[in-house]
Amino acid sequence: MTNSKIVTQNLNLWYADFHALKDINANFEPNKITAIIGPSGCGKSTMLRVFNRMNDLIEGVKTSGKVLVDGIDILDLDADLVKLRKEVGMVFQRPNPFPLSIYENIVFGEKVHSENIKKDKLDEIVEASLKSVLLWDELKNRLKESALRLSLEQKQRLCIARLIAVKSDVLLMDEPCSTLDPQATAKIEELMRELKNNYTIIVVTHNMQQAARVSDDTGFMLLGELVEFGKTQDIFTAPKDKKTEDYITGRYG
Repeated sequence: MTNSKIVTQNLNLWYADFHALKDINANFEPNKITAIIGPSGCGKSTMLRVFNRMNDLIEGVKTSGKVLVDGIDILDLDADLVKLRKEVGMVFQRPNPFPLSIYENIVFGEKVHSENIKKDKLDEIVEASLKSVLLWDELKNRLKESALRLSLEQKQRLCIARLIAVKSDVLLMDEPCSTLDPQATAKIEELMRELKNNYTIIVVTHNMQQAARVSDDTGFMLLGELVEFGKTQDIFTAPKDKKTEDYITGRYG
């Protein structure tokens, strides 16, 4: 599909001799939420980390095939990793704010990427980023406080705001709600639906109800293979593959 944000073509990945991803072919559409589901150890998070080359940090990793982001193969040897990681940001399972003030967390990336940026501009970025994750009203009088004093849900929103501040196009979310209570989870899911108007979101989740609630498309992975990929409603109501049906109905996993 020509308008896909991310396309994988025969993507394979090995950790030394272990074949972790096997011939993955998928199209991730812009301004949609795609959920990746499957049992533990099936390759979900590994695939997510391919999209901003975070697996490169692990010794002995080899990849083959192509991963196109906006038509550019990010697995090329001369790919600009700084630019890639600015455009394709990661939200982790456990919120990881820096041990700095709320304000400094938001502007950290902007200061790295733009030298001599003026304080007025930074103030604008902080306000816009916190508004986009619906935190501005709660935190506008607390910007000098340590980000470590926030609630878990606020920390996760802050981490998303930090990506928005550096103008990421794609938000990768690795189990973003697994440490949150149901009420906080509902708020993050609501935020995800809001954000997809401006971003492409790929979320790895063990929570199938969450995948069904928030995603437009779903991919089911098993033993390093992408067994099935399609519209979420179709995957959950009329899966084409018996393995998908067995997983969704709780026969294993």
